[in-house]
Amino acid sequence: MEHSRGFLIASWALRGIAALILLQTLFFKFTGARESVYIFTTLGMEPWGRIGSGVVELLASILLLLPRTAAFGAIVSLGVISGAIVSHFAKLGIAIPAVNDKGELFALAVVVFLCSAAVLLLHRDQLLSLRRI
Repeated sequence: MEHSRGFLIASWALRGIAALILLQTLFFKFTGARESVYIFTTLGMEPWGRIGSGVVELLASILLLLPRTAAFGAIVSLGVISGAIVSHFAKLGIAIPAVNDKGELFALAVVVFLCSAAVLLLHRDQLLSLRRI
């Protein structure tokens, strides 16, 4: 299916923003940074939750950046980031004083959620094409 220039620009921008944010957090998760260890200890999921969510975020980023799998990357991204948002509401709080983030991590999670939802909407034809198989 041929897409317009505007579609392609919007798609790449949304996918790039979501993937960039997800990839940026991997350094902290995989190196055991103090902030990540604190968050996952508070959630009772250290270290397996920290490393596991990092692996899923890496997979989501790769899928988002490949045009043929953008919708699937959006689904994976929405799943993992929904867990992060629920964790903020349920246990961590919007701002995490112990890591002095002033709500930045929550805001980034919301941005990833919104970008991923928009990507899923833009690339829904990828999912609909599965029904024809």
